[in-house]
Amino acid sequence: MTKTKKIAVLPGDGIGKEVVAEGVRVLETLRQVRGLPLELIHFDLGADRYLKDGTTFPDDARRTMQRECDAILLGALGDPRVPGNEHARDILFGMRFGFDLYCNVRPVVCLHDRLMPLKGRTAKDCDFVVFRENTEGIYVGIGGHFKKGTPDEVAINEDVNTRKGVERICRAAFEYAVAHRRKRVHVVDKSNAMAQAHELWRRCFFEIAKEFPQLESKHQYVDAFCMNVVRDPSQFDVVVTCNLFGDIITDLGAALQGGLGMAASMNARPDGVALFEPVHGSAPDIAGQGKANPLATVLTIGMMTTRLGFAGEEERLTAIVRSAIDEGVCTRDVGGTASTREVGDFVCARLKR
Repeated sequence: MTKTKKIAVLPGDGIGKEVVAEGVRVLETLRQVRGLPLELIHFDLGADRYLKDGTTFPDDARRTMQRECDAILLGALGDPRVPGNEHARDILFGMRFGFDLYCNVRPVVCLHDRLMPLKGRTAKDCDFVVFRENTEGIYVGIGGHFKKGTPDEVAINEDVNTRKGVERICRAAFEYAVAHRRKRVHVVDKSNAMAQAHELWRRCFFEIAKEFPQLESKHQYVDAFCMNVVRDPSQFDVVVTCNLFGDIITDLGAALQGGLGMAASMNARPDGVALFEPVHGSAPDIAGQGKANPLATVLTIGMMTTRLGFAGEEERLTAIVRSAIDEGVCTRDVGGTASTREVGDFVCARLKR
């Protein structure tokens, strides 16, 4: 008998609550119709909880997720009632750094010609995956201010790159390329300007590339990559890069697949719990209006099913999302008129059919 997989559910803030609600319906349908052994564990964490009693990411929740759960479904975090986003930082960084989820995987896949914004290109021209280092770089928060608030103020942030960190994310990208029959892997850096930190990236990448002679190993500076990906995204298969650049280029990539409402992601390491989140923001200006696109959540759950070992379910969900776009049962941002709930109804009905 297949072991029951435990999934922690954190709805987040704003439209995160709406899209995660549809994601929960999809997971429950997979359990009922497909027979997947899933158990959902709901956590009351987010801006509402923080404003009520000051709780951000308590130790008991952290322990439960890390020791008992196989996956986490997280909605977008961010609420204007918490200007400093203390709760969001504690929750998100508490998982990424606390669970050492060093591998942020962002598929950049256009599922319909109608969503491709580039002239002369079709959906099939955009199908690559970005591996973003998730626990180092500029986001570690090392730095400070000197003479703060004066005309002579100095602000410093340190960019931290370790050989261990760079090697393991590069290796993950190469191993993914082999497992998924991709042909080439690009490293994206700025080693011409960051002669120490990104020289390490370039050197480690090509050292590891020698272990994968069947793959084409290539390098691009981040500015050249940004230009080339909007000229011809078909040249990219697998891309590996640092924390900051990965944050930027994946949102650029999202524009090639219909926007952030179509962008799925996974934060993982080879073992232990993995974090899954649709990567759009909490969009408080449209929260509660049924305008949020839940398809990124559906695609994210597809990634989750693969991670949990349920073969074929990701392909099934991706096909349903493609049908929703093709038939116009989608939200306004991707050319439809359906509400968040109506899109969820469509996905669940197709799973049952």
